[in-house]
Amino acid sequence: MAEETKTLADLKDMVEEKAAQDAAEAEGPAPEGDADAGEAADAVPEATQPEAPVAVEPQIDSLGRSYATGKRKNAIARVWIKPGPGKITVNGRDQDTYFARPVLRMIINQPFGVTERDGQYDVVCTVKGGGLSGQAGAVKHGISKALTYYEPALRGALKKEGFLTRDSRVVERKKYGRKKARRSFQFSKR
Repeated sequence: MAEETKTLADLKDMVEEKAAQDAAEAEGPAPEGDADAGEAADAVPEATQPEAPVAVEPQIDSLGRSYATGKRKNAIARVWIKPGPGKITVNGRDQDTYFARPVLRMIINQPFGVTERDGQYDVVCTVKGGGLSGQAGAVKHGISKALTYYEPALRGALKKEGFLTRDSRVVERKKYGRKKARRSFQFSKR
């Protein structure tokens, strides 16, 4: 057992010596007359210093609008936003007519509330598929993405609230041998 410990200690010493030799070779011989050689070795090369962040350009079409697609469950919304008094049109109808429930209208207006842009943008969108709840979520997702395209500075606030993340939850598929996805047929003893 003592021989194993001695052998391990010897191996450790050999590894440390090899590391010291490699480090000395990497530094190379320092010029004798150069007093600033130590300071030059400590300086960080310019290539490794972080670059300034690149400003993201707004994506605005010739009509002054930004376009984005929003999705939720089986609903897909195509959304265009442009500066205006804050009118929201869904499938050619006013939002109050299309989304009669106040909760759905509140969902749609959440991105404007978070970014403090209430009443500053007109929204025109077409939405298809799914039910009203999924469609409202899709419109909200589309508005959030379109806002980041129109004003890239708003991305941080919307990302923090989770409005830019596509909610991937969908209906679970039905399985064979069951009545629905998980519901079994009624069990009958007799």
